[in-house]
Amino acid sequence: MSRYLLYFASLAGFLLALMMVATGHRDWLWLLAVAGALSALGTWDVLQKKTTLRRNYPILAHFRYGLESVGPEIRQYFIERDTEEVPYSREQRTLVYQRAKSVSDVVPFGSELNIYGDRYEWINHSITPAPHRDESYRIVIGPDCAQPFDASVFNISAMSFGSLSANAIRALNWGAKRGGFSHDTGEGSISQYHREYGGDLVWEIGSGYFGCRNDDGSFNEERFAQNASDPQVKMVELKLSQGAKPGHGGMLPAAKVTQEISEARGVPMGQDCISPARHSVFNTPVELLQFISKMRELSGGKPAGFKLAIGHPWEWFGIAKAMQETGLLPDFIVVDGAEGGTGAAPSEFINHVGVPMHEGLQLVHNTLVGLGLREKIRLGAAGKIVSAFDIARTMALGADWCNAARGFMFSLGCIQAQSCHNDHCPTGIATQNPDRWRKLDIEDKAGRVQAFHANTLKALHDLLCAAGLQHPQELGPEHIIRRVSPTEIRSYNALFARLRPGQLLEGGPYPHAVFTEYWPAARSDSFAPPPMVAAMRLSKAY
Repeated sequence: MSRYLLYFASLAGFLLALMMVATGHRDWLWLLAVAGALSALGTWDVLQKKTTLRRNYPILAHFRYGLESVGPEIRQYFIERDTEEVPYSREQRTLVYQRAKSVSDVVPFGSELNIYGDRYEWINHSITPAPHRDESYRIVIGPDCAQPFDASVFNISAMSFGSLSANAIRALNWGAKRGGFSHDTGEGSISQYHREYGGDLVWEIGSGYFGCRNDDGSFNEERFAQNASDPQVKMVELKLSQGAKPGHGGMLPAAKVTQEISEARGVPMGQDCISPARHSVFNTPVELLQFISKMRELSGGKPAGFKLAIGHPWEWFGIAKAMQETGLLPDFIVVDGAEGGTGAAPSEFINHVGVPMHEGLQLVHNTLVGLGLREKIRLGAAGKIVSAFDIARTMALGADWCNAARGFMFSLGCIQAQSCHNDHCPTGIATQNPDRWRKLDIEDKAGRVQAFHANTLKALHDLLCAAGLQHPQELGPEHIIRRVSPTEIRSYNALFARLRPGQLLEGGPYPHAVFTEYWPAARSDSFAPPPMVAAMRLSKAY
């Protein structure tokens, strides 16, 4: 009966206090109020039938709920090690905060990483470091387009207005404007807040075709051309899938479709806003590339490409074969890793769906190399990138530039409260509650966004100079070293199989099983699985 002790004590205290107050002892009023409230709570716990825990532990159960509600904060601030990435370590977050505030980011007393532990990685330095030169690091995307884009190698990844607040969008875009880098709109389209400060935009179009849709949700060429012709829009990007929830659609409930969201997305207020799981503008790899070409044409010759999180390899191979057979090439491809996650998604999708960015990027890069197309298509990559080493490692794996979402959220002041999905973001970043987001100072945070970008590129510059390199384009898999055991190390060049230029055109053999097994069976006219895979789906006998 000890589990009822607090409840019985509250009842006894309430009765005692009631008797004392009734006899004129007014100084017992405080006990009457406290014991009365606890008694009422305990009585409700005992009588209700929805929660067995509360019936068995009246009052006491609420202490558990309270501790459980602050569990993430307790772990984050008091228990987790500085290097424990769940999902971002305190060390990673601190680095972003320091660079966003332009304060010293030097580390005393040596590394806290276990440099003899598996998966420790580093970049080799040179006895003859390169001289310090320009650290802006620009690349041209779509050099053969009518309106090529001179881009930074480090940019803001896709985060929609709706997921982020008005002031967060304003601060990100103003920071991008001041720092000379680009801001991906996310599939929520271009809101009024993206336009206020005039920062370069990459307009992302998802399966809902927000900003360029008909009333029935189908694609509208005229509306697309009108938005895409805006000088602020530098590139147009078709989102096939995203790292947070690849293969999954979404719905913004009618109650959350505000006037601003309605205007930006081109959807009616008072109705659920649906993002289908698949596109309606194409059904085959060839049709996908034809649509990308149409996007380039309708935009007035701006670079056009697509973003995807890699899933079934034969589907990507089908797109690659369509490029080879038709000559229709995207100007760029952005590989999103399964480690992405600024938006809310089901647990299974966050944890167990999609290929991580490193493997996905290598597959795309190697395929294009094997087809002799790599020099014609730029590759971007996104997936847990916050430091200069993250950028260097990703570009060594084949990327031409990197995007970051959560890193730039940290620069705005995100504390990883993980309240992005419930409108209770304590920093006003991932919320539509005006009482919260209006407290986010746009000018101050825009300066931090700019500083984070500039200081990260400065760190990248120092890293490259130490390695004897002049530009991140010179990075290759031979530069990144990984410890695979306490006594063995391997370069990425030795760890990961690579195709020779044009090797896929030669007909094999190939250095990796995924190419051997799925490349010959992939088709440019269908995303359907190869016959062997289709047969396996029909029988457990395989």
